[in-house]
Amino acid sequence: MSRLIVVSNRVNPPTGKGDETVGGLAMALAAALREYSGLWFGWSGKTTPEFTGHLNLQRVEGVTVATVDLEEADLNEYYNGYANKTLWPLFHYRQDLTAYDRSFDEGYERVNRRFAETLRPLIEPDDLIWIHDYHLIPLARELRSLGVKNRIGFFLHIPWPAHQLITTLPRHKKLVEALFAYDLVGFQTPEYRQAFEEYVLSEADGVAVGLNTLRAFGRTVQVGDFPIGIDAAEFGEMVNSERAHRTYDVMTAHTAFRKMIVGVDRLDYSKGLEERFLGFERLLADHPHLRREVLMLQIAPVSREGVEAYQEIRARLDALSGRINGEYADIDWNPVRYVNRNYRRDELAGVYRAAKVGLVTPLRDGMNLVAKEFVAAQDPEDPGVLVLSRFAGAANQMPEALLINPNSPEDISEALNRALNMELGERIARWRALFDNVQREDVTAWRDAYVGALAAIRTGAHRKAAEGPLYGEQARPLSVHERLYPDGGAQRPGEGPALETAALRDPEARGEPASLRLSSGTGRGLQVLGRDQGTLPRPTRS
Repeated sequence: MSRLIVVSNRVNPPTGKGDETVGGLAMALAAALREYSGLWFGWSGKTTPEFTGHLNLQRVEGVTVATVDLEEADLNEYYNGYANKTLWPLFHYRQDLTAYDRSFDEGYERVNRRFAETLRPLIEPDDLIWIHDYHLIPLARELRSLGVKNRIGFFLHIPWPAHQLITTLPRHKKLVEALFAYDLVGFQTPEYRQAFEEYVLSEADGVAVGLNTLRAFGRTVQVGDFPIGIDAAEFGEMVNSERAHRTYDVMTAHTAFRKMIVGVDRLDYSKGLEERFLGFERLLADHPHLRREVLMLQIAPVSREGVEAYQEIRARLDALSGRINGEYADIDWNPVRYVNRNYRRDELAGVYRAAKVGLVTPLRDGMNLVAKEFVAAQDPEDPGVLVLSRFAGAANQMPEALLINPNSPEDISEALNRALNMELGERIARWRALFDNVQREDVTAWRDAYVGALAAIRTGAHRKAAEGPLYGEQARPLSVHERLYPDGGAQRPGEGPALETAALRDPEARGEPASLRLSSGTGRGLQVLGRDQGTLPRPTRS
């Protein structure tokens, strides 16, 4: 029976409900692996003087966790370097922050090769291998070079940029070619998938050989969009936990007679935190009657402290929050509470429930699970309002939120004012629609859609025979429109009826197979090029 192997850069073992801190990818993978007795492989987060490939194995909550330590040079060149100084800013349209260094590229290739050599002995013939995110794009290529013939899938949790932008990356074709060593490449939204398709067709002389299937570099890969969700049932239990209730009581006591706006984001320039602060400052300037009546709590755990751009954004946010408090605070009221620390997820559930507005303003984001957690935490009889950037991947799934342009302080201010004054009936109607989506398109639906699609793929000679006359050099060159929409545009890739797939099961936890369904992908990711809003003049005070 097939086993699921998940590979990600960092491994956060699912040690128990509620004690994990902020981190959407880690939470989603933990929820997925609880369903199967699978293997989770990745970096331990620790360094060693010399790489040995020694595996640290442990069994946690029914999941086998295998981690490996890296050298300090690996950390600097692979993680802090190519992953977070090159790919991350480029994929988030911050070309001004993108650093190109040959040593970064070499370190990235070296670590992926080391991961492949360490993982190879753990792979059994029938295993499905699911590799995650931009840190590990070359990993399938390295595994194939070691003789691995298993079905291997890749899922990108961040946006895929327009092909005009990806071509600014030195050796960009080598990076894209590595993705063709996978059997299935998944994206968060149809737009990100289409951006990848456009690169393959425009820059790599690729051809579409069927719905959601591309051929380039002498190989064929399937592509799809699979919007990620949260574990809605588990989060619902957290909301009703003792710790969540206690946190809710503390927050309501400290915000008595005032309405709280909450934001929870890792400290990152892609999250639109400066723009968020400026929008809140505009609210206070434009609506004097709201002063002393409202406060904003921003929780922003520090990350990637070794990357200069993150040090700079922290300094700017410190200054901006101080400026707002200095301008508007009173002896018994500070408009901004800005906290740089992690909180348990059950504590965050209590914070979300106490807030009247959830403010999520990424300039560009893969999905954004905080928006979904905020919705899941609300009181059905008195829910808060979600204000969401239209450039978050979740925006298309959550049209009932108040969608805003995060680059506009005025847009944020107007949406906040509307949210704070929204009638109960409208709040309930919007929340019900949002919560229905959060429940329906949760992490289980995401996992089943992706793993089901990967399990259904034919490999080797079977796939070549199935592809028939369109395989390889016999493929007829198509126009760009024909390549993207082989049905003439009546049905776009990723749409259409669900496909029944082969069953997978956890032999230790399940007695019967659990059928998996490949559901239609939804979600929208729009493209925006940000600017430094910190240079904007402070608004005129009324």
